[in-house]
Amino acid sequence: MSTISSSTFRPAILLVGAIVLAACSTAASPSPSPTATAPEATATAAEATATPTEGAAAYTVNVATGAAGDYLAGEGGMTLYVKQGDSTAATNCTGACLDSWPPFTVESGEQVAAGAGVSGTLATFARPEGTTQVTYNGQPLYYFTGDAAAGDTNGQGLAGVWSVAAP
Repeated sequence: MSTISSSTFRPAILLVGAIVLAACSTAASPSPSPTATAPEATATAAEATATPTEGAAAYTVNVATGAAGDYLAGEGGMTLYVKQGDSTAATNCTGACLDSWPPFTVESGEQVAAGAGVSGTLATFARPEGTTQVTYNGQPLYYFTGDAAAGDTNGQGLAGVWSVAAP
């Protein structure tokens, strides 16, 4: 019968222990959450709020004030934008445009409401890819991926066609 020396056996036990520990920590880790369709931000007083109404979420669009003046803020207080050239309840921001300018969308059954100071009409329309985009006075509303936090207005004036959505 052959014998295993303690110097050979000890590294093997350490290796097995490391593998078991790694497997346990991986199994205990939560799976990554899906990416959001709209930018996340820290909550502020000007943020849009989601509150349940008869089983459906209601998003309130509010007025925020910053370097770009008064503008509309959507989910998480993030700045909402309009694009020159979009027509009433129709968009010309498709394809690669959506990489930087995700539309403000709602799911079936969700509602959007005007907060204090929002005097225009909020409505929705069906986008070409089938999502439902929110409009303000007929103009489709978008977020800008270059805005990292509530109150950022980094998309203001970009390409000469983007501007904050004025209340």
